[in-house]
Amino acid sequence: MQVIPVHISNEIEVNDDLAELILSSQEIKEGDILVIAQKIISKQEGRIIELSKIEPSLLAQGIASQYNKDPRIVELILSESKKIVRMQNGVIIVETNHGFICANAGIDESNVKDGFVTLLPVDSDLSAKKIRDGILNKTRKNIAVVVSDTFGRPFRNGQTNCAIGLSGITPILDYAGTQDAFGNILRVTAIAISDEIASTAELVMGKNNKCPVAIIRDYKFSNESENISEIIRPENEDLFR
Repeated sequence: MQVIPVHISNEIEVNDDLAELILSSQEIKEGDILVIAQKIISKQEGRIIELSKIEPSLLAQGIASQYNKDPRIVELILSESKKIVRMQNGVIIVETNHGFICANAGIDESNVKDGFVTLLPVDSDLSAKKIRDGILNKTRKNIAVVVSDTFGRPFRNGQTNCAIGLSGITPILDYAGTQDAFGNILRVTAIAISDEIASTAELVMGKNNKCPVAIIRDYKFSNESENISEIIRPENEDLFR
């Protein structure tokens, strides 16, 4: 298996052709998996917000004063969330409108001009499908696309990249019903393949390498289902909420 960085030096603008930018930077082969950083998709889709245009509500102002945060960002967090899960030590953990549990609803101030922030794509599965379709139309090569973002973890220090959208690849590899090396039947083993692929790609993408895309090559995967919601644990099965 290979992990190939794809460098894109251009600053991404609204309505840029991401498929064309990727193809002009790196050759794509049949069966490749493209891992694309959420940030460039958000920029391309116009999910960039100028903070000076945000009018914070009284609720946002109250939370911001309590947790020493910008009330305009808190207002955006509230608008991008179904509910607040926890607030502690200046961190606001929410369930986003997509169903993700993450800090600050995925709102990010890095790699954008001062005074601006990016929001998560409205529908990351659709974003992935558009790029996959664009590459298929231009090259006739069938690939998979994973949209990745950086999430913290409740029980370990450090962050890791996770999949927040995908197309052409099944997010979970379920071993239930198969046998282990000793002939025992596996019952509950399900591997979050899309998250592992996103995390693997981060090893070459980095945060400041102008490498927002990576190719995972020569990894066999299934595409029986293509919905990131399959990887989200329902609240009634969540042992910690």
